[in-house]
Amino acid sequence: MTKSKLLQMHNTGIVVESLDEAISFFTELGLSLEGRAMIEGEWAGRVTALGAQQVEVAMMVTPDGHSRLELSRFITPPVAADHRNTPVNALGYLRVMFAVSDIDETLARLYKRGAQLVGEVVQYGDVYRLCYVRGPEGLLIGLAEPLGGNE
Repeated sequence: MTKSKLLQMHNTGIVVESLDEAISFFTELGLSLEGRAMIEGEWAGRVTALGAQQVEVAMMVTPDGHSRLELSRFITPPVAADHRNTPVNALGYLRVMFAVSDIDETLARLYKRGAQLVGEVVQYGDVYRLCYVRGPEGLLIGLAEPLGGNE
């Protein structure tokens, strides 16, 4: 029997209150809206163990087409917990990190969409300039600018 193998990482999912604001923010960052749909029905509730559910989903894709971000807005059932303002050392999924060509220019654009710098922009050796920002609804986003041709 042949061992099953992992093919790829398909997407990272984030639950939001405002799908429009999140789409706008991630579009400004450089992702494209791949599709938007309502997910509902008995089959969906079986996958999530939430029973009857109605969820509006938007799939965002990176410019290279290799990574996706699934944004979900739950209509029913209501959101069960809120982790938007947890510190960066909280247990669980932390953040999504994006490589950008110019961190300063990216920050300037994201500030116009309400982003707030968490700490400061730092340089990691001669490899990256890095920072965390809080996007819409307190989402933690990492930005990394490769230095010295490390793109």
